[in-house]
Amino acid sequence: MHIMKSTTATTRREFIQQAAAITAVGSAASHLAFAASPKPADKPSPNSRIHVGLIGCGGMGRANLNNCAQHPDVVVTAACDAFADRRNATVEQYKDTCKGYEDFREMLQQPDLDAVIIATPPHWHCLQAIAACEAGKDIYLQKPMTLHLGESLAVRNAVKKHNVIVQVGTQIHASDNYRRVVETIRSGNLGAIGTVRTFNVMNQTPAGVGTSKENPLPPGMNWDLWCGPGPLIPYNQILARDSYHHGSWMAYSGGWTPGMAPHIIDLPIWALDLGYPLRTSSSGGRFIINDDGDAYDNHEVLWQFPKCTMTWMSSLTNSYGFDLHGDPQPRRRIGTYFHGVNGTMYADYDMFKIVPEGDAMKDRQPPPQSIASSPGHEREWLDCIKSRQQPSCSVFYHVRIDVPIVLSLLSLKLGRSVCFDPQTETIVGDPEAAQLAVPQYRDPWKFPAQYCS
Repeated sequence: MHIMKSTTATTRREFIQQAAAITAVGSAASHLAFAASPKPADKPSPNSRIHVGLIGCGGMGRANLNNCAQHPDVVVTAACDAFADRRNATVEQYKDTCKGYEDFREMLQQPDLDAVIIATPPHWHCLQAIAACEAGKDIYLQKPMTLHLGESLAVRNAVKKHNVIVQVGTQIHASDNYRRVVETIRSGNLGAIGTVRTFNVMNQTPAGVGTSKENPLPPGMNWDLWCGPGPLIPYNQILARDSYHHGSWMAYSGGWTPGMAPHIIDLPIWALDLGYPLRTSSSGGRFIINDDGDAYDNHEVLWQFPKCTMTWMSSLTNSYGFDLHGDPQPRRRIGTYFHGVNGTMYADYDMFKIVPEGDAMKDRQPPPQSIASSPGHEREWLDCIKSRQQPSCSVFYHVRIDVPIVLSLLSLKLGRSVCFDPQTETIVGDPEAAQLAVPQYRDPWKFPAQYCS
């Protein structure tokens, strides 16, 4: 298949040589001047129906698909999953128009397919997104966008080269509450902001996601394909269950930071218009939980930006939520703090509150609403497919969220800080970090290095 050829052209030796030579994965990426590729002739016109397919038929993917399919200008024509039961359930839901596939490469060759939702486990996102770009399909890409710096830049560059429309699935970005927070921060009412603190906490107890002694492979499950570019380990029913459980396995999810930070650090990066961090320092480990997984159960990150610092706290062993705690029952809690010279704002998905510094804010009025409500994250993507304008959470915006996250994983793995040059998109002064920033996939899958050089 053409898609397979494009993802396996690089030999292992060439791959390692390229990883070392580029020194920071993106040494030339920021200077690439790709000419926009012509769009396929069958791209939808503003008055035609958009033919949408789903890669990864789990709960989140089907929710995204349902949100699209409710609109009269959408028809579901394809569904793909390595697990036949999930794939068949989606095909049955849209049985009049939908065809099922086990392999996404075959699905991407379907002629009556304009756009795809990618909702597979995160270790698949880079290869599947780039394959969709090469096939000329517009993409709704579930978060996290990627798990490695090389993947982040490769996906961004592939989208640019092939001129496809991509929305990253951080649906909280579409909330009115986030818009009001952004307006307030940008009004200057809080004054200069020197520190931002963000967190996601829960308490899985030391049992974590549990252990499973019996793991018979379900009929119709292509486990080799599910593992794909990740390591091929024995089938584990807990790992395969859903995105919540994927988060306990490092190779397939990167842990809970890539799972939740895209929603939460999105808010300060949007409100403060932050670029890439200059330095990323990360600590943590698997201290308490003893289950079948291997990911960290506590993770702390410090990002240094030119004019502020931002922290991240992830815990799977304590659910205390500071001012946002509420009732004492253990549950998942998230939050963001903006510390300004005039006051502090804390916010979650649904609310925000300001605590002034004395009388510093007594004469300040709330800013007028200036950011229009979203039509819905998926609806915005569909509208952009028609207009050919990138949506609010395109990869060109979201790479600023994804890069800090993947750098935090790299720092955690190395046990030291990672310095990054935002202008050249390169890791500075650390050849080992630069090499590890490019993933090594399991054969026959190859990292698409052509999009990073």
